Amino acid sequence: MSPSLLTILPVLAVITLAITAVGFRRMVYFLNIGYAFSIAAVAVVSVILLWKNATIMILLQASAILFWGLRLGIFVTRRELSAGYKKERARIDKEYGGITLPIKFAIWISVSVLYLMMVSPLLFSLEAPAGGMAATVFQFIGFVLMVGGLALEGIADRQKSAFKLQNPTAFCHTGLYSVIRCPNYLGEIIFWIGTWVMGIGFYKTVLEWVVSLIGMVCIVYIMFGSARRLEKTQISRYGNLPEFQQYSRAVPILIPWLPLYTLQKK
Repeated sequence: MSPSLLTILPVLAVITLAITAVGFRRMVYFLNIGYAFSIAAVAVVSVILLWKNATIMILLQASAILFWGLRLGIFVTRRELSAGYKKERARIDKEYGGITLPIKFAIWISVSVLYLMMVSPLLFSLEAPAGGMAATVFQFIGFVLMVGGLALEGIADRQKSAFKLQNPTAFCHTGLYSVIRCPNYLGEIIFWIGTWVMGIGFYKTVLEWVVSLIGMVCIVYIMFGSARRLEKTQISRYGNLPEFQQYSRAVPILIPWLPLYTLQKK
């Protein structure tokens, strides 16, 4: 008998918990290294265990998630190990320094559940039978969004890394960063919205709709929070520079052409 999603869910949970446990070494690893590699692993294992329902579009979806996870995970790992990131690592460690072990444990469980929710559109697609023409249309639209988000995030990360190599003490304001101040976070949002859209034709119950929506809404909220924290950090570093003041007043923080220039609370 072929396994069902319900029977493999404990396996996927154990995998997610095992990989995100890297966060007990450094708190931020719950949110970057553990985030990327746990979701990539879940995508691979779920396709292997539920292979019987793996259509071409589902395989493309899983491949995009795997590529996203490997790219982000390798990028973050290399950044964490680089000498040039030493000051930023110290700043982040200081920010999370007061978090106690019980709170870390709660964060570990919470992010593990969230990461499963985020990849749930793939899981629900693998569990369901073929969804018909409407489902295929949503899969195509969603996949285009996923690829677009991947491209935006990858290009933005490369542009910022290249800029920082040449200008380590300056804020990045060229390339995509001349259009919006956090293009990498926008790419992340688009990617996960696309993942959710790909599953629209396969959500069978209210619970599945709720679980998938929670995953998608939470990552959008997290990306806005990340943009807000980055903005706060940049203000502390560059806030006195006239060129940064002009840049932050003229360039939207997260959504192109939307006149939203700050996420700081008044």
